[in-house]
Amino acid sequence: MSLALVFPGQGSQAVGMGKALAENFAAARAVFAEVDSALGQNLSGLMFEGPESDLTLTANAQPALMAVSIAVLRVLEAEAGFDLAREAKFVAGHSLGEYSALAAAGAFSLSDTARLLRIRGDAMQKAVPVGQGAMAALLGMEYEAGVEVTAEAQAAVPGSVCQIANDNGGGQVVASGSRAAVEKAMEIAKAKGVKRAILLPVSAPFHCALMQPAADVMAEALAGVVVHAPKVPVVANVLATAITDPVDIRRRLVEQVTGTVRWRECMTYMGQQGVDSFYELGAGKVLSGLVKRIVATASGASIGTPADVESFKSRPKAG
Repeated sequence: MSLALVFPGQGSQAVGMGKALAENFAAARAVFAEVDSALGQNLSGLMFEGPESDLTLTANAQPALMAVSIAVLRVLEAEAGFDLAREAKFVAGHSLGEYSALAAAGAFSLSDTARLLRIRGDAMQKAVPVGQGAMAALLGMEYEAGVEVTAEAQAAVPGSVCQIANDNGGGQVVASGSRAAVEKAMEIAKAKGVKRAILLPVSAPFHCALMQPAADVMAEALAGVVVHAPKVPVVANVLATAITDPVDIRRRLVEQVTGTVRWRECMTYMGQQGVDSFYELGAGKVLSGLVKRIVATASGASIGTPADVESFKSRPKAG
């Protein structure tokens, strides 16, 4: 068995996430306390009790999702004897989840990761005035077709931006950019026979050129943080290949703000490198649900509750 850990992105948050972990495991409580302290905020209280409207704010959701992911990892280490450096071949995360992956692999400290994600969330929210941008899921459309659709939409709306923000796999791509151009892309996609085109309930157009102001903010923030070589290779969203060099990690995280999350290719790459078991650590089951649709020979499982931790204890060990 060859194992990789994957970490969820925005949209997986839900009120109550991490609460059972905190109630059952000291290792989880320690993670939440450190994140609360780093941010000077009772973020864990917001995660456990809501309100949902505050939890879904980008600046809260990003560090909160990371905190749950790292809490799960710490619990696996404490309760299931998990050794990341020995047992995992890769780590990877979807968008903000890439920061969780890097924290898991020891490239960033937990406190630095929390602060970086707060800065990232604020910067992404402020980059585009509310209402001027949009994102839309194009379901039943492959990446190459999506690139053509967004290019056509951008050309049809002068001065606009429209590009593929996410290639999630399983025939799901997400368009992002200027609202008028994204709406045009939805029209074009429907005319080309896409199954469904759905506007997403997001507050900003992530992973497109309109996010350049946020990329500039992150370049400055990352320059001020110590980056260690990760204990295991991290598969970068914008490259869909593994990286370990701290200078490269900084560069790719800046590029990721405006670049496409190449998740399908990231998963395919790990599968080609022999990974046959993917464990999604944290809130939700989005990434583990995509595994079979991208890497047919691999299994996917999510770990986010005490029961999941118990199940993980009986995992097959490599070698």
